[in-house]
Amino acid sequence: MAESGRGASPGRMPRSIALSDEAIAWLTTLRSGRATGEDRRAYGAWRARSPAHEDAARQAEALFGAIGETSVATDYRTMGMALASPPYRQRARRFGRRAFGAALAGSGVAWLAGPAIVSSVTSLVATYHTGVGERRLVRLDDGSHVWLNTATALSVAFTAERRRVVLHDGEALFDVARDAARPFVVHSGAGEAEALGTRYRVRRDGEVTLVSVVEGRVAVRAGARAQQISAGQEVRYGGGILSAPEAVDAETLTSWTRGKLIFNRQPLAQVAAELERYRHGRVLVRGAALRALKVTGVFDLDDNDALLAALSSSTGARVIRLPWLLVIH
Repeated sequence: MAESGRGASPGRMPRSIALSDEAIAWLTTLRSGRATGEDRRAYGAWRARSPAHEDAARQAEALFGAIGETSVATDYRTMGMALASPPYRQRARRFGRRAFGAALAGSGVAWLAGPAIVSSVTSLVATYHTGVGERRLVRLDDGSHVWLNTATALSVAFTAERRRVVLHDGEALFDVARDAARPFVVHSGAGEAEALGTRYRVRRDGEVTLVSVVEGRVAVRAGARAQQISAGQEVRYGGGILSAPEAVDAETLTSWTRGKLIFNRQPLAQVAAELERYRHGRVLVRGAALRALKVTGVFDLDDNDALLAALSSSTGARVIRLPWLLVIH
């Protein structure tokens, strides 16, 4: 079910939807890293055919210029980092400089590949990892269970005194086996979350980490700050800040372990950002009114086509599928 915001109005569209699709396809080719001079000349000739072609080209270029608008930036704004780049793009740039160098610098793949780049790199140092769109259940040596969500990488180091897990990227749900003699601690970014007999979720988005408790209690520490949270509560930390506990529906937040995504009056932009985590490439929502549209529903993670069809039906939006790019408009 979708609900539009008060006073919302659709964004301006080119006179021909077909021309809009053609313009997006042209730009996808030109930014693929494989475009030739002949391709660029042909695009110039195409856009010069008529004012409608030029209009479609300008709007497609504006859309590509807003490529980061659907990434997971909400946490950054909450932590006072509104101007930060999307987390995986920051890491992709860092890894690009260190590991890939000119191999990525000369291509247009990085900005379209999104989480796939980070997932492939962090998996090299991880004990367990998942690819984009993959979910995995792991049983640890102590009897604890870990559910890994899409594009997740974590390392496990158990000793006689301590059970240490490092979440490099992504999201995991931990069902911790009791062992009072060996604390179970998940390290993520600049903080850690210690289980106090519990089931809890840890999600890392760049420098921001979210900790949500399903059962029991968790002690969260970030720098000199600490919080203890209980079932149905969540905190986040990053940039030297540890938030106060907030009430959340932990079962909804962990619905991915059951193969579902649940949204309750969430803006379509946030829905698209969440969907992007489970797909190769980028997901863009075109137009401020459409991005603000409220979406409520339960969607099947293992059937992306049905999910997109349901979104299109409930919002009245069109979905354009291109290599490494999905446009909702």
